[in-house]
Amino acid sequence: MENITVIKMGGSTFGSRDTTIEDIVALQKKKHPLVVVHGGGSTLTAWLQRQGIATRFERGQRVTDFPSLEVATAVLAGLVNKEITAAINIRGGRAVGISGVDGALVESRVKNKDLGYVGSAEKVNKEILETLLKADFIPVVSPISLYSLAREEGAPGIVNANADPIAGEIAVALKAEKLVFMTDVEGIKDKSGNIISRITGKEAETLIESGVVAGGMIPKVTACLKALNAGAITRIIDGRKSHALLKEVERGDGGTTIVKD
Repeated sequence: MENITVIKMGGSTFGSRDTTIEDIVALQKKKHPLVVVHGGGSTLTAWLQRQGIATRFERGQRVTDFPSLEVATAVLAGLVNKEITAAINIRGGRAVGISGVDGALVESRVKNKDLGYVGSAEKVNKEILETLLKADFIPVVSPISLYSLAREEGAPGIVNANADPIAGEIAVALKAEKLVFMTDVEGIKDKSGNIISRITGKEAETLIESGVVAGGMIPKVTACLKALNAGAITRIIDGRKSHALLKEVERGDGGTTIVKD
């Protein structure tokens, strides 16, 4: 497969999901091979509240105990994944919803026990993605992943993982042409708050080190850097704008492009 675009849909952009889904279907009909990776943190938080389970964060990362993991699996690999998959299919696209568990797509380990069952994605087995792409389906990937690396006795076989690095790892594994992050900001900003339309990998690393790029933007930029080193074009765009994805693919509109030094 050539010319693959990996799209990361952030949960915070789901309000503009209708035009994003329309764009995905339009691109598929134009023979663009696509892989969609999604988050869904805000939806998960809402469902945890419904179940009376407190949400706790450590250094910006959600702590996932076993009750939280059960809800995360149901919401992210179930509800959110199937809603996106259904929306694509209803609009005339061809999509199959999977998680990182299916086909051992994303193998993870738990690096920080203080965060509970939060996985660090370390291996992508791309065969299931290639099979779906060759059959002209869009894989819609949930970040729920396989706990297969350094797994302790009695631990669950599933972990919750950050969808941003998973998107980067998938882009690398598939040798994707492009990795696009659809976020709730216009792109990477400098210390004055101005959008940077084009930045080198080294400059992006400097912004992380200096704290200008912080919080949830760090894993996005880090994933972009990894994909960039594997030869992908990497973009961070405002997914809240109408038809942002179609405009990005056709014209490269808006946002930030990270380029090689």
